[in-house]
Amino acid sequence: MEQAAELASYLPLSFKTPKEQEYIEFLWDAFETNYTHGKYQFAFLAYHMLTMSFVYFNIWQIKQTEPGDFQKSMVGFNKDLEKELLDATSPFTFWRVNESSVMRFLKLIGCDNGKVASYAALVKERNDTAHTNGNIFFSTQAALDTKITEILRVVDEIQTHSAPTIQRCYSRFLAESNNPDDREYPDGADQIREILIHGNYLSQKDIEICAACDISEHETNHNFPGIEALHQTIRATYTEQGAAAFSS
Repeated sequence: MEQAAELASYLPLSFKTPKEQEYIEFLWDAFETNYTHGKYQFAFLAYHMLTMSFVYFNIWQIKQTEPGDFQKSMVGFNKDLEKELLDATSPFTFWRVNESSVMRFLKLIGCDNGKVASYAALVKERNDTAHTNGNIFFSTQAALDTKITEILRVVDEIQTHSAPTIQRCYSRFLAESNNPDDREYPDGADQIREILIHGNYLSQKDIEICAACDISEHETNHNFPGIEALHQTIRATYTEQGAAAFSS
């Protein structure tokens, strides 16, 4: 159970709507309830849905940060689905794409065909588990724990590939939000929470990528001190090491 909880650090720190947050909390509750009562097959189904939510949030970040690349990836979709995905206001819109096919969006962050195929295999396993076929694929805690280890390896691999996208998102945020007089929230912490984290569905893992960024590329910005202040705020507020350094 403790290992399974690691997935939470890859999921958003906040959501755009209460309904989205309620959905993720429902899935966690379903997983934990079934896990603790030995209903491992159903626990796996809930965990798979959490994992697919993670995939959707990553694809959403690609859509927001690299809209040109995302639009080009629409080749092969019918015009109605293409419009629906391009106009989407929620990451959960991606449920409209077959789960195996939706993994192909991850090629936009450098996941090759081999990796995409291995991720799609997890979907096939979910399908086999969900069908009324007379089989209990996860009858023991050990079997489910082994699968969770595999899932977390895949999640971390996808997260690693998404790092450049997160870095570009963060760099753009720093460039656009460094002046308290012309941004949405005068307070830096509020701007980070609402515009960067809330606006982009950033997870704790995403924030750690931001906090580790080298901001020297912004040194020529006329308000580099404002950029430094935002960067220090995110390190102090959202990372243990940054908070320790900030207080020392």
